This record gives sequence, C-alpha cells and structure tokens, in this order.
Amino acid sequence: MSICGAGLGPFLDSYHSAFGVLKYNEPIQFVLWGSEAYPGLTTAWWVPELFGLAGFLIGWLYILLDAVLLKESSSDEGDVVEQEQQRLPSPPKIFAGISFFTFQYWLSGILVQNSLLDRTGILNLMSVFAAIGFLVLDGSMSGLIVSLATCLGGPLIEAGLITATNNGILNGGYHYTDLGETGFFPLWIIPVYFLGGPANGNLARGFWNALSDNKEEDDEEEESKAGTSVSDKKSCSACQGTRRVACPNCDGVGTYVATGGRTVKCTSCSSRGYVMCRSCFDLYDEDPYDIEAIRETMSRMPD
Repeated sequence: MSICGAGLGPFLDSYHSAFGVLKYNEPIQFVLWGSEAYPGLTTAWWVPELFGLAGFLIGWLYILLDAVLLKESSSDEGDVVEQEQQRLPSPPKIFAGISFFTFQYWLSGILVQNSLLDRTGILNLMSVFAAIGFLVLDGSMSGLIVSLATCLGGPLIEAGLITATNNGILNGGYHYTDLGETGFFPLWIIPVYFLGGPANGNLARGFWNALSDNKEEDDEEEESKAGTSVSDKKSCSACQGTRRVACPNCDGVGTYVATGGRTVKCTSCSSRGYVMCRSCFDLYDEDPYDIEAIRETMSRMPD
C-alpha cells in the first residue's frame, strides 16, 4: 500500500499543480506524456513519502477495522454476510474506486482553472461526488470511519505543512493559490480527501484477500500432503479431520507422574501430547497396524 500510495499520490497532486490549485516552491518536474508547459508530473521531494505513509495507514486501518467490526457483529448472520461482501471488493470495483478518486482530483482542478464554480459550488459538487462514490464503492462502517478520519486528518496535516513552509521549516514546501475559508486551503479539499478512503481501502482489501487466499491454498496443499483434505475435516467426529487426538496415556499433557512422584515424559506420544486418531483410519483406507505409515503421517503434523 505504501508503494501504491507513493506512486499514485504525486500524480494526483500534479493535477492540482497543472491547473493552478497549488504551487510548490521548489518543484521537481518530469515531462513524461505532458509538455514543458504542462509536465506529466510535478511534485516535491517529500510528497511520495507522505502519500506512501497515508496509503499504509489507510490500508491497515481498513483491514483492522474490518476484522474488529466483523467480530462484533458475528451474532447477526445478516450483518456478517453484508460485511463479508463489502470486505471482498472485485478488481473492477477496486479500479473504479481509484479512477473515481483520480477523476475528483482532475475535475476539481478543472473547475478552479476555468472558474466554472465558486468555492461553495465546488464544495457542494465534491461533497455530492464523495457521498455517491462512498455508497457505491464501499458503504461499510469501517470505510466510513477511515474516510472521515482521512478527510479530517489530511487537511490538518496540510495546514501543518503550509505553516512549516511559511515559517521556513519545510524546504521545498508549497501553498494554495486560493487560501480559501481556512486561510490555508479552500474547504472543497475535504470531500476530495474523503474518497481517498475507499480508493485506498478497497485496494488494501484486495491485496489482503489475495494473500489470504494464497495462504489457504498453501494450507490445503499441506493438508493434502498429510493425507487430509477440506472435505475430510468434519468427516470424523472423534478428531474433526485433524487426524489426531489427545494421548490417552498422559491426557494430552506430554508427561505424567510416575511411581514415586516423578514427572516423566510420555513414551506413548513421544511427549507430543497427541496420537493418531484410530477412529478414522477407514476413511483414508489405511492400515491401523502399519506403524511405519503412522510414523510418517505423524512426522508431517505440526506440533
């Protein structure tokens, strides 16, 4: 998420630079697909790092809040299903979120450059876009919390950066051409920030789900190697498909108290605390008296 934020963020800011919304004191420019008058990228040395940090924070906040809120609503099956759907955005939905966020940056710059609307008009339009975009692209409680934090925290950070620039603390700083209602920037910046939540959050969800799916596939492969499968997990009532049960000799402890009060290691389970489940050998068409095969299966089981 940090890499994505650091890569995309400066290009979004370039729209505002190109359209005269803001100006960097010491701009770093790359023509790329643009021209000398309108370079493809205008940024400053600290901008990628800042957007990278924002992407990291927004992404992880989405993942953590999704987990917390899903756990809290686990008693309501309807809520769980709805939240699960929100936590699994499709690739087109992820792309749409990033595209809509980019479009909002571009449109706000166009409106300012051509004086098509005043501050209030741009604020109202961006607010409508933010509300519609959030409801269509996200709509989750975790998304709402993070988006509100983004649209409040982002402008506050900007106010701090502009103050640092004005006081000579930040080299290569910037300023808005229209100081707006706040004395730092126009208020329409706030709803533009708001859609950064779904854009970053759904991308983070996509990465997280992809990594989780890969882990599940690896787990299934390991289970297959150990002689188990997903369909087998609930087929044995004794071990629930784990292929092992608590050692009856030491009650699953791995040690027991021998004569004289001495604590000794259990030789029946080699101090593991569990042994092969003998109730499900038939399910796997295995010989319960094949000691070598049992040892081989046990060796592949995690402790």
